[in-house]
Amino acid sequence: MVSNKQPIGSGPTSLERDAQRNAVVELIKVAPVAEELGKRFAAAGHRLYLVGGSVRDALLGRLGTDLDFTTDARPEQVRELLTGWAETIWDTGIQFGTLGAFRHGTTVEITTFRADSYDRVGRNPEVAFGDTIEGDLVRRDFTVNAMAIQLPERAFVDLHGGMTDLVDKRLDTPAAPEDSFADDPLRMLRAARFVAQLGFTPSDRVVTAMTEMSAEIARITPERVQVELSKLLCGEFPRRGVELLVSSGLADHVLPEVPAMKLEIDEHHQHKDVYSHSLTVLDQAIDLERSADPDAEPDLVLRLAALLHDIGKPATRRFESGGGVSFHHHEVVGAKMTRKRMRALRYPKDVINQVADLVFLHLRFHGYSDGQWTDSAVRRYVNDAGPLLPRLHKLVRADCTTRNKRKANALQRAYDDLEERIDRIAAEEDLAKVRPDLDGNEIMGLLGVEPGPIVGKAWKHLKELRLDRGPMSREEAVEELHRWAREQGIESPGQ
Repeated sequence: MVSNKQPIGSGPTSLERDAQRNAVVELIKVAPVAEELGKRFAAAGHRLYLVGGSVRDALLGRLGTDLDFTTDARPEQVRELLTGWAETIWDTGIQFGTLGAFRHGTTVEITTFRADSYDRVGRNPEVAFGDTIEGDLVRRDFTVNAMAIQLPERAFVDLHGGMTDLVDKRLDTPAAPEDSFADDPLRMLRAARFVAQLGFTPSDRVVTAMTEMSAEIARITPERVQVELSKLLCGEFPRRGVELLVSSGLADHVLPEVPAMKLEIDEHHQHKDVYSHSLTVLDQAIDLERSADPDAEPDLVLRLAALLHDIGKPATRRFESGGGVSFHHHEVVGAKMTRKRMRALRYPKDVINQVADLVFLHLRFHGYSDGQWTDSAVRRYVNDAGPLLPRLHKLVRADCTTRNKRKANALQRAYDDLEERIDRIAAEEDLAKVRPDLDGNEIMGLLGVEPGPIVGKAWKHLKELRLDRGPMSREEAVEELHRWAREQGIESPGQ
């Protein structure tokens, strides 16, 4: 373990020294703000520490411009010290001892030492302010988040072996994990999230506690679960995080449809492991996402769709005569299940719709590989996908996990062909803006009707013709409109 307090730059191993050098480099980047603040607090007789994720990220060489501090100063004293220094101050978290401020492009949050207690019924603590950095650090979630740097001295404080765990990429708790998770069960989800974000391995005692206490996650609100799940899926190693959720039993409580895909395989009715397949699809979708734009933000919608695209299979599995297995309409069932679960997790409506639509559409391509699609079918594919088309391209390609190279190559060639046809037709017809060849006002004028259901029905009919035939001349569109009107018993002026 690194000694309790020491100047940055020393340490028992070369890896730890490298990590500390990273911290020095990262601190230099924000030194004007951090050191000004440290000197300001010291002059007033208070101690100030960079703490938590900020120290962890500094040691990893990835410190951002949002900095977390802790101090022995009480909230009102912190406000006084920030006044006249910060460009902006906010106190939305003051009931928890936290004030925020902004200066020179850097956001800081300063929290008074905490010595909270928990009733172990909910997750909100009985807030109590502490007097020591030792008492503050021991109550933090993981050792890698329980290190501090005292400012302006830049003295490194590590009381729980956080540096060693960081170097070893191990996730452990400062206190006994059973106590930590009983105080705040959300920390179990955070463990899975840090596994996904940092690629760390949880200690045996952390995994044991998560497994034994997984049901305690029911104390956490769906909104908080959703936030952690989204961060997990947007991490660098989301598969590892999902696997920990499933193996610990947490997924049974927050995302039960995923472990439910671990179907028993009947010896007489063989099929691929749906759970493992879904994790591979997730990996491959992320590879496609990154290859398309290495600098883009993680695509939560694509990743959710990749993970959930086959959750309808357990409910639709049927053993067929001759040893076959079918999952008819699993995309329809899966889309409904996706909506239900995501609503329960309080995802925004637009995210729910996008993910569910991708789940619903992910099988549509499989009718193409025999090469029988008409241009009309291609138009409908594009029209139904709408703005989701780029994501649907990635999801469909990722869904190919067969080990049969001939089959895999054939599927990829078929999808290459589909994309080429889409590009060709799009260039000719502007597929992104497929609309009827007459607009609503023209329809009303030609039919002599007022706004109402008839206009909508006529518009829809013309759009279907547009999808089937491609663009029509105005004369053709007018003729088709009048033909439709006659079939509906509608008398048009001059007809």
